[in-house]
Amino acid sequence: MLNFAYQEHHKSYYFDTRNLNLQFPRLSSPQSCDVCIIGAGFQGLSTALELAERGKKVIVLEGARVGFGASGRSGGQAINGFEEGIDEYIEQVGFEKAKKLWEMSLEAIDIIDERVKKYGIQCNWKKGYATLALNSRRMDDLVAMEKASRETFGYQNMQLWDKSQLQQHVGSDIYVGGLFDSNSGHLHPLNYCLGLAKACEQLGVTIFEHSPVTDIQIKSDTQAVVFAEGFAVSCENVVLATNAYIDALSKRITFGIEKKILPVESFIIATEPLSQAMADSLINNGMSVCDNNIFLDYYRLSADNRLLFGSDSSTNVDMIAKMRSEMLAVFPQLETAKIDYGWAGPIDMTLNATPHFGRVKPNVYFAQGFSGHGVALTGLAGRIIAEAIEGNDERLAIFEGLKVPSIPGGRLGKKLALKIGMLYYRFLDKYR
Repeated sequence: MLNFAYQEHHKSYYFDTRNLNLQFPRLSSPQSCDVCIIGAGFQGLSTALELAERGKKVIVLEGARVGFGASGRSGGQAINGFEEGIDEYIEQVGFEKAKKLWEMSLEAIDIIDERVKKYGIQCNWKKGYATLALNSRRMDDLVAMEKASRETFGYQNMQLWDKSQLQQHVGSDIYVGGLFDSNSGHLHPLNYCLGLAKACEQLGVTIFEHSPVTDIQIKSDTQAVVFAEGFAVSCENVVLATNAYIDALSKRITFGIEKKILPVESFIIATEPLSQAMADSLINNGMSVCDNNIFLDYYRLSADNRLLFGSDSSTNVDMIAKMRSEMLAVFPQLETAKIDYGWAGPIDMTLNATPHFGRVKPNVYFAQGFSGHGVALTGLAGRIIAEAIEGNDERLAIFEGLKVPSIPGGRLGKKLALKIGMLYYRFLDKYR
């Protein structure tokens, strides 16, 4: 059921504006390495880069193309923190570990800064991110978030905006206020992913595309064999970086972690290039934006002044028409703007939006369940997995202590959970 295997990139604004045209060969002979990584998205390439910087010999196996999944199709927002609130993490692991989790989420943003500068990655990386409230109750949530991050962890980068302050930057009347974070930001995801691949290649990482993995055999705590295209890759450690595509893989590969992931479809449209005056009337400070619904809308301006507008929700109606309708509810002034692109792709959610990192065997590592925070959090995941492979698993162990519920019933159970969840959360969005 490898329905993603051998595919090319989906048509999208990001694909048409990529600044690197990288292609890597299929696996065509037996190989050996220190670490074999399955998946060439943000997480797989981030892990490969961290390991290569530490002198490890790394092979990355990708079933489709580098950045084929969410890493090349997402909204591109790089957000600090996690989807769940601070209190939930303190309750799960205690204050000191929760503080370390918060600090690691800030490090995740710093990692993007470091890599863009160190490897000269051209991906339109820009700071500034705002979460906006559609009513006073949701504004209360933002007030509580700012207070908790400032008083609990000393974070000083957030500003609360009332309606009038917000309207100085966003040309919409539908919000009552917002929370601006000067540290989070956004980028061109496919160009960032391709930049990571180029950096990996420069450091000696071997990447194989159109090479879907069909089996993993664990020989011992220090020896494994990964099979793809009929050839074996012998290695000491394996890293699973499959994320939302894990359901398409054999159970021989997933080791049960697929039970933690619920793929949720996200949709994005891109308008035609807008005049500078129109673009400034929408967002005049270069930030990216989302509301704080459960099924949230998110949007930002591209480098060529297109509005990129997306939403995380599954639907059977025409996606472009639905996204355009939601965009016009926010910005009615775009009534005559042409929609040039529309595309979709799955993101990997957990039931409680808690990231799921850990080990299924002493030498088999994974990170998944980024729940909308993958642009930044994947870089952190790569770093702490690399640390663990080198013998320091202190930070990985903190993530292993987080509770991530399983989804019973296999693929059918996930479909049912998604259907029920959609109805429930739409109800909450409407009435909370």
